[in-house]
Amino acid sequence: MLHIHNGDSTAGTLREFGFPGEHKAFHEVLMEGPTPGGLSPDEFLDARARFLADTYELKIEKAEQDLREQEAWLTKSSEHDETILWFEHDLFCQVNLTYLLNWFSRQSKKNHKLSLICIGEFSGIADFRGLGQLSGEQLAALFETRHDVSEAELSLASEAWTAYCSATPRDILRLIESDTTAMPFLAGAMQLHLARLPSRANGLNRIEKKALELISNGFTAFKSLFPKFAGEDSAYGLGDSQFWSALRALANAKEPLINIRQVDGGDAVKSNKFLNASMELTEIGREILDGKLDAIEINGIDRWLGGVHLVAGQVWRWDEENETVTIKQDQ
Repeated sequence: MLHIHNGDSTAGTLREFGFPGEHKAFHEVLMEGPTPGGLSPDEFLDARARFLADTYELKIEKAEQDLREQEAWLTKSSEHDETILWFEHDLFCQVNLTYLLNWFSRQSKKNHKLSLICIGEFSGIADFRGLGQLSGEQLAALFETRHDVSEAELSLASEAWTAYCSATPRDILRLIESDTTAMPFLAGAMQLHLARLPSRANGLNRIEKKALELISNGFTAFKSLFPKFAGEDSAYGLGDSQFWSALRALANAKEPLINIRQVDGGDAVKSNKFLNASMELTEIGREILDGKLDAIEINGIDRWLGGVHLVAGQVWRWDEENETVTIKQDQ
């Protein structure tokens, strides 16, 4: 029996609990960086390895090796009688789950059972954010709630992965407007994904805007800023390193929106040591937050969100008021 977990926390908890089977954590951050459609498997792996190495300060060889090893044990999953996927409702999990279901949809189903546990709440936990909150006993209790992955789930996941990797976010809009009941958390997660496009109002995406608002409201230390963000926008499922990556981008812009310093001195941005980091809005950052300036017009953009490459000249924007996407000719 193979268990594929959404992270090291749940995998480790169930290992320590002594729950039967082999426990693997799926180590990808597919909600971040490029996932363009039309690539061969090797080209896709190379693109992901380059992104992970650049973003998380890894050696490219190590990033590529880890992804190839992950692909190898995924391929060997057919040697188990049953594979159980353990995921949850947030964007981080839904994108990774969509990828995995699409991957399994292309494998032989002969003599292999694929099961899924995917929850958005847990009895007795009012502020449920994810499986990592649960004890070994609580996680073990979920095992009997697993269900066989249906053809409807596999088919929808394949459609969703194609839309996520599309060069136009309009394909995701069409997906959201279709019947997504087979994956009950998918539409909400994809809506959050679209809100990471630059806003029509000021060029900030939802995560950037929330971060600047919290800093402006006094949450200047990373140790207080990240928990506050995670509590108010937990449906993104961002870890501290993903949130830090967004903050670094704001600080490293041509016209920085925030300044970051180490509490005990030093350059927090270059060192990538964020636990003792403190930040403040720049004047440009405050004017952008207030809607007086546009972040893209000031700093340009070169960023991937799934299959969408946001580059200066033609930038997809998120229209919060009408919950749709537009494309704006930026200078």
